[in-house]
Amino acid sequence: MTKRRTVLFRVLVAEISGFRASPRRLPTRQAPSLAPPLMNKKKIFNDPVYGFVTIPTELLFDLIEHTYFQRLRRIQQLGLTSFVYPGALHTRFHHALGAMHLMTLALRTLKDKGVKITAREGEAAMAAILLHDIGHGPLSHALERSIFHDVHHEELSLHLMRKLNGEFGGALDLAIEIFRGTYARPFFHQLVSSQLDMDRLDYLNRDSFYTGVQEGRPGADRLIKMLTVVDERLVLEEKAVYSIENFLVSRRLMYWQVYLHKTVTSAEQMVIRIMQRARDLVRAGSEVPASPNLHFFLSRPVTQQQLERDDEILRRFTRLDDTDVWAAVKLWADHPDKVLRYLAQSMLDRHLFKITLQAQPFDEEFQLGIVELIAARFNLSPADAAQLMLIGRISNNAYDADGRDPIDVLTKRGQVINVAEASDLPNIKALGQRVEKHYICYPKEIL
Repeated sequence: MTKRRTVLFRVLVAEISGFRASPRRLPTRQAPSLAPPLMNKKKIFNDPVYGFVTIPTELLFDLIEHTYFQRLRRIQQLGLTSFVYPGALHTRFHHALGAMHLMTLALRTLKDKGVKITAREGEAAMAAILLHDIGHGPLSHALERSIFHDVHHEELSLHLMRKLNGEFGGALDLAIEIFRGTYARPFFHQLVSSQLDMDRLDYLNRDSFYTGVQEGRPGADRLIKMLTVVDERLVLEEKAVYSIENFLVSRRLMYWQVYLHKTVTSAEQMVIRIMQRARDLVRAGSEVPASPNLHFFLSRPVTQQQLERDDEILRRFTRLDDTDVWAAVKLWADHPDKVLRYLAQSMLDRHLFKITLQAQPFDEEFQLGIVELIAARFNLSPADAAQLMLIGRISNNAYDADGRDPIDVLTKRGQVINVAEASDLPNIKALGQRVEKHYICYPKEIL
């Protein structure tokens, strides 16, 4: 077969199979019409929340194609919330694409209002929001402190962005500056991380959609349309104040009704205790089967300093996802350790602990009574019985008026004020008050 016929055959096969041919071009002596087309990286995703979402640049497409980002397909956005809301099965991958889409809309709004944004700045802002959650571990927030010691997912995201930056020849320099908040134009960082950013707008929109909690919709479209910039700081026009109030009410409702739902809290605390029990057994020399990468983290403490020095830690982390955890839990349901076996089987069967909430901490005598009942019911030592009692606290405030990057409003007189200072919005001040609840969880069998 001649070279010309070979190329024609490859193009024909590519068209039939639905894939584009290689971007390699034919020698110049060949007719231009026979050259295989260049790969189109400006793909379109059909998102159930926003409709069609376009990937606007080749860099963003290549970042999405990278193995670090593809891992987010295997990490559920809401962890164990599907134990309460069966539809909450969307992933961090969905959320990252949605946040990037909202960033595209926000940048377009600002440019339409005369804010000078270069193509490089726009691409960097979209890359920063696209990668902002790339450091999330299995089951999202639930296991963050069980795998690492005092390492937040944002620090992991930054480490992974730096690794990607090396692979992409420095193309993410500006994106990293925006992500860290060190770029000279702070409104870009505010779009990525603040009290009204594209991250929050998307996860409220998306999570309310998949859980079916329609009251949690934040009115993202109008809020984005009301964005503007004053002295390189992000503000909203005064006519957006009621939309801001709706956003804060939606956020507070979603936290109590979804993220901090008492049954979700019980499930998350149970899976955290499972990992802690497995970790303690492994470090005590017991055999606890798990995938090589999960076993790596169970067998040793990993600190921020170790993470910065050892590339092996990051390599293993990027191979870890929800499937490692659930595969391990299935194995541990037959483990000889009574506590680990009971917890693992309970998670598989959704036999969740009873949870009680109250405003004040639970007194020690009450806790000791619970431990005694557990020990008697399951024939455990007091130390092991204490592993089946979970205590802690949850808190929620929808808005921190004195916190980092407050929501500012541009009045019709040209003044920039904190939205909490608006005289006709007393609800916003109320939403800023922190509400704290203490919880205790224990097996229902002891009742």
